[in-house]
Amino acid sequence: MTAVTITTAGFEVDATLIAAAFAIDPATLQARMRAGEVTSVCEAGVDADLGRFRLTFRHAGRALRLTVNADGEVLARAMFPVGVAKANHTSSTRRGK
Repeated sequence: MTAVTITTAGFEVDATLIAAAFAIDPATLQARMRAGEVTSVCEAGVDADLGRFRLTFRHAGRALRLTVNADGEVLARAMFPVGVAKANHTSSTRRGK
């Protein structure tokens, strides 16, 4: 398997690639993904970026971003700090008369 494989169900990324980026082993990565501690998002390119995809993985205040083409070839790889996601809370405001 290459680092990124595109299937009819979506993208499959080699766990060793992601785990190495976050300095953890693949088994720990999988456990943290199941626990929601490692999250991911896929963005499809438009216009000049049509046929490219950004796969972003976040964990412990860091992000790994892979830019891949339609064949799954990794075109770019970046690591950068990100804010730690917090729960979304809704607040209500009371208006006095």
